[in-house]
This record gives sequence, C-alpha cells and structure tokens, in this order.
Amino acid sequence: MSSQIIIAIDGPAASGKSTLAKLLAKRLGLLYIDSGAMFRAVTLAWIQKTNGHKSEADAQILDEILSAFNIEFLDNSKTIVLNSNDISTAIRDNQVSQLVSYISTFSGVRSKLLDIQRKLSSDQSVIMDGRDIGTVVFPNADFKFFMIASPLERAKRREKELAKRGERINIEELAAQIEERDRQDSSRAIAPLKKADDAIVIDTDNKTIDEVLGELLMRVSTTQTSN
Repeated sequence: MSSQIIIAIDGPAASGKSTLAKLLAKRLGLLYIDSGAMFRAVTLAWIQKTNGHKSEADAQILDEILSAFNIEFLDNSKTIVLNSNDISTAIRDNQVSQLVSYISTFSGVRSKLLDIQRKLSSDQSVIMDGRDIGTVVFPNADFKFFMIASPLERAKRREKELAKRGERINIEELAAQIEERDRQDSSRAIAPLKKADDAIVIDTDNKTIDEVLGELLMRVSTTQTSN
C-alpha cells in the first residue's frame, strides 16, 4: 500500500480486536498502535500511586501522571515502555483490567491520549484498536471494523491469557466482570464504546484467528481494488 491509510478497529474487551489488529498490521506492513494499552498504562501508574483506592484527588493525581507521561510502542507494540520502564506484562494484570474503565472516564486522560494517538498517525499509515477509534479518534478512517463476541467466549479468551501469566480466575466471575465493563464502557458520558455508523461488524464467536484475519484482509483488499 503506497498511500497513507488509517484502519480503525473497535469493540468490547476480549473481542479479539488487538490480536487481529496486530496480525493485520503485519500482513499489510502498517504501524499498529494499541490505544487500550495507553489507558492501561495510565491506570497502572495510578494504581502504583494509590493502590487502586479511588478518591476525590484522582483527577489531580492523573494530571500529575500525564504531565510526565511518555509512552513508546516498540517492535510494532509487542513491547510497551512507559517512562523508560517496560510495562508490557504489568498492564495486562486483572486489577488493571477492572479499573481501566474508571480511569477512562476522566476527560483529562482522554484528551491527553487523543492528542498522542493523532500525533502518532500524522505522517504514517496506522492500524489502531480501541473503543472509540472509529467514532472519536479517527471518524474519517479509511476502514472501520467493530469486533463482537459473546461474554462467555470473551471470558474464555481472557482466562487463557491470565493463565499464561499464572493468574487463576473463575470463568463465570470473569464473564460477569466483562459484562460490567461493557456496561461501564457503553454508558460513560465521554467517548463511550459505540459502533460507528459506517463500521463493518465482525462476529468472532466460534471462528479461528485465521478465519477472522482472512475476512478482514478480504474486506480491505476488495475495497482497495474497487477504489
């Protein structure tokens, strides 16, 4: 692909969007930016300062964190570095997963990260995944996809991810956490989880990664050819 393009992939937690975005970026030779990792990075920094205890001072604490916030995506986002520290594994901790929706409600956080996201894509083709990429970050993206999957299917995927890191959690409990996060993400006042009107819905239930990747590649290549 010679011309600059933007691909936005949105969807709820554990719908497969990050995995597919990385693979699609590799196949197309584009830069992959994990917007969710940015919010997780802020959440991790906040947890380290507060032990995860919410308070009226959180807005000020987050402003302090963001004033010195320097995030880097290395090796096409396989390694994520915050203020010179590798946080690739730490941001996937279950406590971070449970609290990231809370941190995402702060307008200062969203404003700062939105600015970073747009700067990263100002002069190069990118694939970015998140919850509001096609609606807020890149409303004029060349391609918009919205990934979906059932809460139980997503809980199974997250359980495998956590198990690889030695964390154990009940599937039913995990599914309940995922549904609660869906509710929080969809109902928040600022940049809620929402499908863009012109986004293509991709249902990943009972599909292999290769099957979904093939569908995404077909959609992109067909549109590119028709244009």
